[in-house]
Amino acid sequence: MSGSFAIEEYKARLHRAQELMRQHRIGAILLTREPDIRYFSGFMTRFFESPCRSWFLIVPGIGDPIAVIPSIGAEAMGGTWIADIRTWSAPAPEDDGVTLLSDALREVGGPVGMPSRQGTHMRMPLSDFAKLRDCAGLDFTDDFGIVAGLREIKSKAEIERISDACSVAGRAFSRIGEIAGEGAQLDRVFRDFQRLLLEEGADWVPYLAGGSDQEGYSDIISSATDRRLQHGDVLMLDTGAIKNGYYCDFDRNFAIGNAGGYPKAAYARLIDATNAGLETARPGTAVCEIWKAMADIVGDGEETGRLGHGLGMELTEGVSITPWDQTELRPGMVIALEPGTRVANGKIMVHEENIAITEEKPIILSPLAGPELPVI
Repeated sequence: MSGSFAIEEYKARLHRAQELMRQHRIGAILLTREPDIRYFSGFMTRFFESPCRSWFLIVPGIGDPIAVIPSIGAEAMGGTWIADIRTWSAPAPEDDGVTLLSDALREVGGPVGMPSRQGTHMRMPLSDFAKLRDCAGLDFTDDFGIVAGLREIKSKAEIERISDACSVAGRAFSRIGEIAGEGAQLDRVFRDFQRLLLEEGADWVPYLAGGSDQEGYSDIISSATDRRLQHGDVLMLDTGAIKNGYYCDFDRNFAIGNAGGYPKAAYARLIDATNAGLETARPGTAVCEIWKAMADIVGDGEETGRLGHGLGMELTEGVSITPWDQTELRPGMVIALEPGTRVANGKIMVHEENIAITEEKPIILSPLAGPELPVI
């Protein structure tokens, strides 16, 4: 498992960031979240799961990034292209890297931009951030969307990694008959599907959701129960599996024993809506136009909600396929098309595919589902 690209890739990201920083007159960008830090450094660790340690990377307006991290990560960070690595013994409640970080920021100079738009958060205690501002004596501001904008456009190497993750999930879905069928417990199906993903090459499976009920389902985000699959159920599994630091995110629907008329009709609408999204997804097209193309088929108008999102190092990042997102598609964006529709009995069904935007037609990264609801 590797999170690193060639050094040239990271230097290109840095130079693009610094060009934008000059335009917005930012002296530094302070990064605290794992995907943002990894984007510029290649540093990948699951140690971010521990909330008692803060991690920092400074992107300066001039020069290479500076890592200010707990000492436990020094060796791993030393394996990346980052040369300036400053550490402290963490956790240290009285001064958890704040002095070290403020000294580094003063060396670089401000103003200091921080990602602070939708989908971001600051991964450090609020009290430490207050101390940092006082100690550094610099102005802190939004990063003007620089980091999110850079991450939104994937390189060829990034798209290949997302494609690899999609291939892993595609192989796991092709083995669904090994683990699901009439009488199988849903929670066991969930556990077994994660096993299949790992067997097929996933590094880990941070996200698995789904649902199952007669002729559709009503909940797609809760943990699985021990309910047994019954004849006439529709089973949906939605996975966010990681391969080499990048997610796939798509789902598949299956009928148990028999595909009833209502689920068949709903599934056909979902496939038609997905195809409409594919036909609309071209450079220069506003994201809200993709939403409309799919919403016109699945119905419910603006009550339809979000019908997809950006994808990459995070399960959802960047654009939201909604009626309000007017972002124009650009080559290099990777998005999940995710139409949902109501079934006549009040249940719902959803479908999802992952695509990459190119100069012409999009590349379909997930193994495209067939036109008919598969039966187990």
